[in-house]
Amino acid sequence: MSRVGKKPVAVPPGVEVTLEGQRVLVSGPQGELEHDVHPSIRVFREDGEVRVERPGDQPEYRALHGLTRALIQNMVVGVTQGYRRTLEITGTGYRAQLRGESLVLSVGFSHAVELAPLPGVSFELETPTRIHVSGIDKQKVGQQAALIRRVRPPEPYRGKGIRYRGEVVRLRAGKAKK
Repeated sequence: MSRVGKKPVAVPPGVEVTLEGQRVLVSGPQGELEHDVHPSIRVFREDGEVRVERPGDQPEYRALHGLTRALIQNMVVGVTQGYRRTLEITGTGYRAQLRGESLVLSVGFSHAVELAPLPGVSFELETPTRIHVSGIDKQKVGQQAALIRRVRPPEPYRGKGIRYRGEVVRLRAGKAKK
């Protein structure tokens, strides 16, 4: 059995989990999320917990077992606490600013790059070089952070660019001087 799939998902007070056939709806103080479960995986409620079962021991079912449980757990955490990714901009003159809902990045191009947020995701600027991406859907928050980082990934010689907070960029040696 999958170690992840065997663990039940605890449903905290204030969170409502509704099962409609193969659709799981989770609503809480932060909002509401839904997910369609694979037809072969069975999801059910039991004693204030959500459990996931698989029909057999084939590799496909084993993979879906842990995945489904993890997705439901992420939904419960998302509607209670939410998710947040922090990006840092490094480089002389590199900065970010908010224009309405959109994020405008000045990162060394001849033009500013404007990014609109995905639905359910919001931007927050702590400083012009620190961006917070937050929302209730872990997948969308991670995707939006990756789209921002992709505008100017950290380069390996000086480390300039956009990186995740805590990301370590190994710097290469430049050309040897004569």
